Amino acid sequence: MNLSELWKLYEADKRIQGFSPNTLKAHTLQIKMLVTELGDLDISDVTLNLLKEYLAKQSGRLKPSSLGHRIRFARSLFRFAYEETYLTSNPSLKLREPKMEKRIPKFLIEEDVIHLKISCQSLRERALLEFLYSTGCRVGEVEKINIEDLNWENGSAIVNGKGSKQREVYFTTECKVWLKMDRLHLVGQKK
Repeated sequence: MNLSELWKLYEADKRIQGFSPNTLKAHTLQIKMLVTELGDLDISDVTLNLLKEYLAKQSGRLKPSSLGHRIRFARSLFRFAYEETYLTSNPSLKLREPKMEKRIPKFLIEEDVIHLKISCQSLRERALLEFLYSTGCRVGEVEKINIEDLNWENGSAIVNGKGSKQREVYFTTECKVWLKMDRLHLVGQKK
């Protein structure tokens, strides 16, 4: 079995497991780069040293976090091949991720928030900004919210996060006002 055949089986397995389209897209890119660099080898010809050479070539131009993604993908792919008995041993077992610098999270200062609020050109933009800022939600989570997911009484919403995990987030009274104004504006436009 070659790498591209293994990929088809791996991808099908991950789809069944419910991996998000974005994760599968990222993995597709990873396998393309692996096959481009190594060739569409028989998976039994892939060794730890071959994987290390591939990753070493990549390391000069990648941040440690990006290199870490490649390593995690390789480990996942070859662990799958081993667990499904397509391989008798896992060549990626001893791959280690690079040490990561501890980053201080970036945050907005009050002045930045004021500039963002001023730059909003519609009720919808302002309501969206208030919701994102007050809840800490990701844009992808907000895209999936329906009006039924909002609880106006306690100022909360149910959001579907990464890995299809649901969580409850809370928004401020100011956010509630902007959301309701946007909703009234939409209802007025439909009449």
